[in-house]
Amino acid sequence: MPRVLLLHASVGTGHKRAAEALATAFERRQPGEVRVEDVLDHTPRLFRLAYARSYLELTDRAPLVWGYFYTQSNADPDLAEITNNIRKLVESIGTNGLKEVIKSFQPNAIICTHFLPMELLVRLKRSAQLPQPVYCVVTDHAAHTFWTYTEIDGYFVPDAQTRDQLIERGVAPNQITVSGIPIDPAIAEPKDPNAVRWQHGLRPDRPLLTLFGGGVANERIRTIVQGLLASGAEATLVVVAGRNTTMVEALSDLQSSPTMDLRVLGYITYVDDLITTSDIVVTKAGGLIVSEVLARGVPLVVIDPIPGQEEWNADYVVSSGSGVQLRMAETVPQTVKHMLQRPAVLQEMRRCAVEVGRPRSALEIAEQVMDDLTQKRHG
Repeated sequence: MPRVLLLHASVGTGHKRAAEALATAFERRQPGEVRVEDVLDHTPRLFRLAYARSYLELTDRAPLVWGYFYTQSNADPDLAEITNNIRKLVESIGTNGLKEVIKSFQPNAIICTHFLPMELLVRLKRSAQLPQPVYCVVTDHAAHTFWTYTEIDGYFVPDAQTRDQLIERGVAPNQITVSGIPIDPAIAEPKDPNAVRWQHGLRPDRPLLTLFGGGVANERIRTIVQGLLASGAEATLVVVAGRNTTMVEALSDLQSSPTMDLRVLGYITYVDDLITTSDIVVTKAGGLIVSEVLARGVPLVVIDPIPGQEEWNADYVVSSGSGVQLRMAETVPQTVKHMLQRPAVLQEMRRCAVEVGRPRSALEIAEQVMDDLTQKRHG
């Protein structure tokens, strides 16, 4: 039966989650073997540490520097050429172990949710050493030049604008499918919001606000929470710290107000439950979390986007009518209160979110790849 190799890089969490969502979709679609691999696991240790750490430290500690590099390397042909040459050299050193994975697994198709392995795969295709089709899944609402390889067999992109960007760079239109960003196929299954609230002990008679704080500085989350508690808005506020291991302690002295119940959680496994039953979600603009929220038709308040790809995701939320983007933490409480006091505004945002949400994205990608393999086999 078909074997599918899914490649990601553990730079942040979104690329891995997209690969895992696709793995689930393929396992539902066909009984063949599916393997998810972090390409950094097959690189020298020093390269692995340097590659992941350089991105995470830049985006956490010097986001403006990262934003400048990301934007300029996408727009300036001279700088793009320099960075591409550096990238080719580094990746040829760092991803040689990937050849052994391909040789041992012998996949029928390879899908990348990060651009790191693509240089090596394209080089193998150019030298006729890789007959298998290679697909690229873009996991943000824009395609940086790093993603662009005309030799890729197929692209799956979040929206029509990203498709147009790739076409402008020379990718053939028939190579590109607008699929949405792949998210867990379970999100396509309906849930009863009231039953979910009962299950998690959340009041059914008040609006629910969910604030995902992972990746946001504690002091900014504290400003938002204090402002919401003092706003007079009647709601339940759930704060999820996620990968931020210090946030629960940093907020431990805050208490519910007369109008707002407060619950602070660490790492949880029921993110989709909270999204499903939320009236508003406040979060950073990672491609995966934005896609998960839109797939459930929930309005968004986007905060602290990382310059570059997260700004593009935030722009997509606003341009689609599904939410708002705020730069100052102090403006979040009054904005949320304003939205709660205007049900028609919230309802329109919900409608827009449903319109652009793609809960079956991973399943549609799996179906397309399997159809391609079937046609190739019978062709």
